[in-house]
Amino acid sequence: MEKWSLPLIFAAIITTASTPATLVFGGEFSFAHCHARWSDTNLVIGNAHIERQWQIRDGLLTATSFRDLDAGVEWLAKPANHPAPVPTGKTVNEHRAVSISAKGGRFSPVEAESLVLEMTTTGRQQSFQYRFQLFPQARGVAMQFASTGGSADTNHAAQKEAVEVPTGANEQATQPADQADGGDALENLLLAPQHLRFTQVTFADQTDIHNELVSEREWLLMKNQRTIFVPGNVFYCENVLTGQGLIFLKQAPLPEARPIKSEWDMAVNANARQFHLAGQGYPFVVLAYSGGRNGRIETLQNYQRQVRVFDSQRDGMFLSNTWGDRSRDARINEAFMEKEIAAGHRLGVDVVQIDDGWQQGRSVNSASSQGGKLKFWEADPRFWDIDQERFPEGLDNLVNLARAKGMKFGLWYAPDSILEFTNWQRDADRVLELWHQHGIEYFKFDMIMVSSPTAESNLHHLFDRIRDESKGKIVIDLDVTAGIRPGYFGALETGPIFVENRYTDFHRYWPHQTLRNLWQLSQYVDPLRLRMELLNNTRNPNLYADDPLAPAAYAPDCLFATVMVANPLGWFETSSLPEDYIKPVANLVELWKQERDKLHSENIIPVGGVPDGVAWTGFASVGPDRRSGYLLLFRELNESPQWVADLSMFTNGMNHATVLAGAGAAQMDHGKLKVSIPKPLHYLWINVHD
Repeated sequence: MEKWSLPLIFAAIITTASTPATLVFGGEFSFAHCHARWSDTNLVIGNAHIERQWQIRDGLLTATSFRDLDAGVEWLAKPANHPAPVPTGKTVNEHRAVSISAKGGRFSPVEAESLVLEMTTTGRQQSFQYRFQLFPQARGVAMQFASTGGSADTNHAAQKEAVEVPTGANEQATQPADQADGGDALENLLLAPQHLRFTQVTFADQTDIHNELVSEREWLLMKNQRTIFVPGNVFYCENVLTGQGLIFLKQAPLPEARPIKSEWDMAVNANARQFHLAGQGYPFVVLAYSGGRNGRIETLQNYQRQVRVFDSQRDGMFLSNTWGDRSRDARINEAFMEKEIAAGHRLGVDVVQIDDGWQQGRSVNSASSQGGKLKFWEADPRFWDIDQERFPEGLDNLVNLARAKGMKFGLWYAPDSILEFTNWQRDADRVLELWHQHGIEYFKFDMIMVSSPTAESNLHHLFDRIRDESKGKIVIDLDVTAGIRPGYFGALETGPIFVENRYTDFHRYWPHQTLRNLWQLSQYVDPLRLRMELLNNTRNPNLYADDPLAPAAYAPDCLFATVMVANPLGWFETSSLPEDYIKPVANLVELWKQERDKLHSENIIPVGGVPDGVAWTGFASVGPDRRSGYLLLFRELNESPQWVADLSMFTNGMNHATVLAGAGAAQMDHGKLKVSIPKPLHYLWINVHD
């Protein structure tokens, strides 16, 4: 994917001192508190938070400095012996002409402004293209690398074998520094701190078959360790003495879902404290942080919110979807949707969405005997027309009815995966037509199967065109419940991740399990990029007989509270909800809407224990000055009605706590927040300030 080839929407291309944008022998450029300087031999890129430097030699880069300016820390002990990025296969030793250009602006309608520097190095046999992007508030430089010419052979196994030096009985045997070089490399950093903890974070999607979505494995680095080779998207190393660290983020699908494969993504040589990021074809970034776990979470969230800036008129919406009660498309028609809109208005829904069933064609998931289709355009050129039998007046009346009640409208859509998304332009045309002609802004994208690099590229062309032509107004929920899809990190700029299909009908919905997945994912994925569900807990109680954690054991407003730091999903037929469900949820939603702009604009930190059905757990929402925020706390099924909340993410001197919602009490006592929730399976939402 050549991200730098995309149209530069709203770009402000600026040159320095009236010189041409492309400078061969040197120059400098600044934009929005970001700066870049370069010469024949050096490149510097930085902002108020970090600064990185590279040596340029024959068109190749070697990192020479990585400074965390906020913490006053230089992360690199010395330059590595080998450059990075370098292509897979053999790097040809030759002279290359270097061309550099820089510009500033907003290069996508959903991004923050940034500085972008592009560097092209041209040789007789091999040429390289580098793209660097730095947002003013980000704590790392995002990079993308591509090469042409030379050998494309990749042999990760041989590379791995070359660096694993068995020690056997020789207790003095060590591994030389820099042996993880020679071949595929994106970053090659020799770090200065002596005492480092390295952590690999592993994620799972395809949530129809997976439920434990996040796991961690860590190593304290020591001499004579064999080199660690691990796949993944997120890694971090932390100085255990200071709580300062570096996060390595690969903006790619999960390893098993990538069309561009790599056996491993990170090699760590403990002897040299060498961190070698590999795996070509995707953007990546290394982010510096301070403050241990809290600082790491904040840094990752802030970066994601630069790639996709929070828009309170577009993001964090309470969306209802008709599929969760398992009628599938059997009830979908105009009269039913009128009832859904009326009930959604009473509940406080922001977006009413019709799942599979609004369209003329019938998919494989249809309740109809006519279902079974996966090849949509090939099956019927009018597959994505509005079903005239179910909606004889079209959708405009429903969209206008929802709009009159302060709600927006959404639809399910399945881009045609056949022949590597060869129909992506037709899909883009149809989605944009539904937006232009009918005002439909929210789409759930489902049934995606990415089978090859070409398919991946075409899918991103689809996302990019919809985003750019709608100027970011169309919101795409990326379903990760099945298939082979971009996942949590493969399309950061596109929209929320539709995380789960959970149904009481199949005895597969437990509120504490959904809370657990949100809590664990929120340590790495911005909660505003997650769509998480609450269900109608009055359905199928017989399937949960004698289960103390049954959905029916929770108050309806507590169900909403479990997902309100994310994008809440009403996974039910709203018109089928009983009155004693609607009223408490509507009351909490009304309060949530008064506070959510502030709630969602702050960093969301999971606190307490990992939800497991018996923990004290929840989230802290921390304001930019750390002097105010919220705590959303849950007492699961345990015997402790009191708990003391951790306030380490706030500055000292917090003096006031106001209960906004829930059943219980909270008070500040010498800088600690003491919380009481008398009954298990209840929550407390608290505003704290100095």
